[in-house]
Amino acid sequence: MSFIAPDACTLPTAEQPLRVAEFDALFATALRGVEQPEPTRARFLFTDEPGLAHTVRNLTAREAECCSFFAFTITEDPLLLEVEVPSRYADVLAALVGRARVA
Repeated sequence: MSFIAPDACTLPTAEQPLRVAEFDALFATALRGVEQPEPTRARFLFTDEPGLAHTVRNLTAREAECCSFFAFTITEDPLLLEVEVPSRYADVLAALVGRARVA
């Protein structure tokens, strides 16, 4: 499944596939469930693996630096990542959810 970064993304083009691979690896190894109750909101539930919260925080912080339209909220016990985007970026969120479901 391909992923095309929106124009608002400031991550250098050469680094974009690496970031996508980081999300894919996270989803493949630690994701327990994903739901998208609205086009602009999604929830990702992860395993309670030691150190995983730090990994999720680090990855989402770096993603928010280059794609400021993402709003990430992380809670623990259980580890839950909530993502919100403005409506014009709903397709980007849908692509992320799609990658998670494939993983």
